[in-house]
Amino acid sequence: MEKEFNARTSSVEQKHQATPYQKKTLFASTVGYALDGMDMMLLGFCLPMLMKYFDLTKTEAATLNSITLLGAVIGGIIFGIMADKFGRVKVFSWTIIIFSLFTGLCAISPNYETFAIFRFLSGLGLGGEFGIGMTLVSESWPKHKRSRATAIVALGFQVGIVLATLTATNIGESYGWRWAFAVGVIPALFVAWTRKGLKEPEIWQNLKEDKKNKIALNKLFITPRTSLTTIGLTIACAVQNFGFYGLMVWMPTMIANELELPFKNTTFWTISTTTGMVLGIIVFGWLCDKLGRRPSYIGFLIISAISIWFYFQQTDMTILIIFGSVIGFFVNGMMGGYGALLAEHYPTDARSSAENIIFNVGRGVAGIAQVLIGYLAAQYSISYALALLSIAYLISACAFGFLIPETKGKTLE
Repeated sequence: MEKEFNARTSSVEQKHQATPYQKKTLFASTVGYALDGMDMMLLGFCLPMLMKYFDLTKTEAATLNSITLLGAVIGGIIFGIMADKFGRVKVFSWTIIIFSLFTGLCAISPNYETFAIFRFLSGLGLGGEFGIGMTLVSESWPKHKRSRATAIVALGFQVGIVLATLTATNIGESYGWRWAFAVGVIPALFVAWTRKGLKEPEIWQNLKEDKKNKIALNKLFITPRTSLTTIGLTIACAVQNFGFYGLMVWMPTMIANELELPFKNTTFWTISTTTGMVLGIIVFGWLCDKLGRRPSYIGFLIISAISIWFYFQQTDMTILIIFGSVIGFFVNGMMGGYGALLAEHYPTDARSSAENIIFNVGRGVAGIAQVLIGYLAAQYSISYALALLSIAYLISACAFGFLIPETKGKTLE
């Protein structure tokens, strides 16, 4: 009896322990998303320097971010389809090389137009990376830990934010924005390291052996129920990206320009906000696995809508820094669930396509919205424009309430 009990206990422990392969997919995807975050946010932190160097208006500055996100939409569609067809690991490496190369080329841009072209091209790689990494982890980890695993991947982006702000404040301010973007080439060196010995998920390999890994974009709209889900998820991803980029791209500019405070204050604000984001992602991933996807999202979205309205009425830097962690906790904590959420609604032959297309179309919509923020900032103020984000969060809460079904504990098809 004792031997039988010990055998059962050992079996349960092994079931709950991550395998070396699962750990490797998690590491590779997290590093990839960290590099994605560094590349994406470097533009936001260097924006005041770029505006001064190229003599840009606020609308032109916002357009740079929109162009990058437009590239991400196109890249997300292309590389998402390729990952479903040719494999997650191989295409994942291509995306990192592309965004690293063109971020580095931004450093030698002679004018605004050339810089914009390079940002668009780097966006192609950025768009492909997110969905492929999240798909890789979602297909490798068990369903009862799926949200927590993808939450760890989402934490990588926060590491990228810290790397971006350190690069902008230490290298950008000391040696110029060109050197800050030159650092963007470094991620290409990590490609071979993170990919070494990494195999495709078993669920994808089985699909390939059965010769069923055909392009299956129709799976996103195959039934009326699926179509409504796809629309709802796109709204949610658009709001998530709109809120995040609106906050992280424009807040440093507001601190430096509207509040006329030293640029180094953006570092303190970023550390506070990013700390809140990290804690929020960890907690949210746990809540999604324990309580379910819908109640977790709806709760966080409503709190975000309320808190962000009051936050942008403040002008005291101490208050902005302290409560930045609270805003970060709720506004970006929800990133801890998107990888699992998107994966659970679509089959293997369309999963990477769905992850990339839906999330990056959301990025694209958010990119267009950045121009709106730039326009409202020029007409009124950045703080006024950012306060309007509250409405977007309420719209997303409605999408989860009426369009997106619960998928907690779902086995991937």
